[in-house]
Amino acid sequence: MPESLLTILKLCALALLYLFFLRVLRAVWAEMQPPSMVGAPGAAERAARTAAPRDTRSSTKLAVVEPSELRGRTYGLGEELTVGRAAGCQVTLDDSYVSQLHARIFRRDGVFYVEDLGSTNGTFLNTQKVSAPVAMKRGDRLKIGSTVMELTS
Repeated sequence: MPESLLTILKLCALALLYLFFLRVLRAVWAEMQPPSMVGAPGAAERAARTAAPRDTRSSTKLAVVEPSELRGRTYGLGEELTVGRAAGCQVTLDDSYVSQLHARIFRRDGVFYVEDLGSTNGTFLNTQKVSAPVAMKRGDRLKIGSTVMELTS
């Protein structure tokens, strides 16, 4: 093989290696930073919707079942609720198996749905892994990390 071809191949391999390391560093950095809503399309609308008072007609709640030290804690469901480790989430779970922005629960046409937001360890509804938005009904159990929550009315 010509010497120039080997040099070009070495440089390409080195460039790919650097790109790989940049992607890894970027992923680690993104996981360690709280999610930023600034500049995101529709950020103002989402902030207004989550800051608005909850619909008083809906008494649907998420009640923590496990772990025992959190049992009895409830979270009222409005139009949308996010679950994760980040301080910006409406349900903040201090668990290393929970991603910064782990899952969201939202209402469409009077039905609540749960959606995994690309979490590392997954979201489970009644022991089934959630891969797309799934409808929830009263009595369903949602497992995120080591926390189990039940949908109640």
